[in-house]
Parts: sequence; C-alpha cells; structure tokens
Amino acid sequence: VGRAGYLKYHDTSTGEPVSTHRTRMGPCSVMRQNPTNAIIHLGHTNGTVTLWSPANSDYLVKMLCHRGSPINCLALDRSGKYMVTGGADSTVRIWDLRMYKETHSYYTRGGPPTDLDISQKGIIGIGHGGNATFWGPEALKVKVTSPYMGHKMPGCGPVETLRFRPFEDVCGIGHQKGFSSIVIPGSGEPNLDTQEYNTNPFQDTKQRREAEVRSLLDKLKPEMIALDPDTIGGIEESNKFARLERSRDIEDEANARRDAEGQIKKKEKKKMRGRSKIQKKLKRKQKNIVD
Repeated sequence: VGRAGYLKYHDTSTGEPVSTHRTRMGPCSVMRQNPTNAIIHLGHTNGTVTLWSPANSDYLVKMLCHRGSPINCLALDRSGKYMVTGGADSTVRIWDLRMYKETHSYYTRGGPPTDLDISQKGIIGIGHGGNATFWGPEALKVKVTSPYMGHKMPGCGPVETLRFRPFEDVCGIGHQKGFSSIVIPGSGEPNLDTQEYNTNPFQDTKQRREAEVRSLLDKLKPEMIALDPDTIGGIEESNKFARLERSRDIEDEANARRDAEGQIKKKEKKKMRGRSKIQKKLKRKQKNIVD
C-alpha cells in the first residue's frame, strides 16, 4: 500500500500478483498484519483503521479510532485479540478486537507517538518525540498508572522506528542520529521451540531449505483468509430436518439431470382389456420400426 491508496497482494513463492484493492481513503503509510488470522490492518489519515482480506474487494471492518487526527502507528499483540493505535492527538488507545471497542487509552508527553510495537510477552513500546516509553503486559487489559520503563535520547531527534527482537530482551530504536539498542527485561519469549515455523535462529543451510519446502506445502490459498480462523475445518451446525431437506433437494436435482439425459427408463402405462399382454406390447413396438 502507498500514496495511491491501493492495497496489493503478491505471492512471494511465485512472484505473481494475487489481488489489488482500492481503499478509497487516500494515501496510507501504516500497515500491520494480525499474526492470528493474517488480516491486514491499515491506518488512514482520517483517523480510521480498516481490516482487509485478499478474498474481498471491500474492507471487512472499519473502525473510527482517532476522531479528527490521522493514525501514525498501530500494533497487534501475539494473540490477535488486542490492537494498539497511536494518533496525532498524542493519545495511545487500546482496542479489543473481539468486540471492536476501546477499553482504555494513554497520553504521551513530549510529542505524538511515531511508532508502536508489542513484544512477545505483551510489553508495549511507544516512541514519541525523543523518548521511548514501555508499558507492562497488564497495560493491555487494564489501565495502569505508571509505565514499566522509560528511555530518553536527547539530541537524537524524534524516534522513527521501534521494534522488539524476538526471543531476546532487546528493543531496537531508530532515530535521526542512527540506531540504539536497549535491554528491556522480560520482553522476549524465554522458551524457544525450534519445531515452529521460522522460529529457529540457529538453523543451518539444510534446515533452512527444509523449512522453505515445508512452508510451501503448508501454504494456504488467499481465499481461506478470514476474520475467524476457526471457520476452516469446522463442522456445520444444523438440525436433522435441514439435513434431510438438503439431501432431498440434492437427490431431486440428480434425478432431473438424469431425466434430461435420458438415462431413466420411464415406466410404460398399463392398459386395460388385454392390451398389456406381452404379444400386444411386441406388436406395438414392431409398428414403430421403420425399414
């Protein structure tokens, strides 16, 4: 997505375009992907956040997060249940994606938030002005009074990017003077499962090649991306009468199709007064034969 306002999907394994959607909301510079259902979240200049899927040409959900101020940054937690947005009104709002409602908000001093990120353990990192503020994992669910940590960078200009490093208690901050790396205790996941997809930092060339083949085999179709990830592979809930009516409709359609093709032999009408005898039937059939 870019200044033209078009969201384009590309298949990274083949390089071919998958779909192109027109957002109709002007230029867009804020984009994040939900790690749970692979839905794309876009932040627009009119203060709204839209949710997109490659299978739908229109947005799935539209939320007014910051009234009268553009969206500067947004982030989603590891579970995909909470979304954090930062606007030009110097506020950071927490949203529950299960209800699409705001739970609480925080105010940033020293400038509006320029970048956001949520660590694997739920710590919220906010870059605003020349400062970086970190809120504890409980700040996602309830409103807390004081932040977990704070870091000041005088003379480095405003913070441009802020990202946590996975499986390590490290946060990287990019600013006008370069790059800063700080330690945030408890931000990374301490237990590393090397069997998960693309999570082994110590893999060799052979393991990397096998992981690439496994990812191609496990790749889903773009049409299968939906808001509810449990819809795929689920069981349809319906009563017995609905199932019987549906099976009866399928059987009637099959019979009508076979009738049109002439595969069903129609039963001959029974006639009275000896006309249904075998000799009479044979004589009637012989009359229809043309030499």
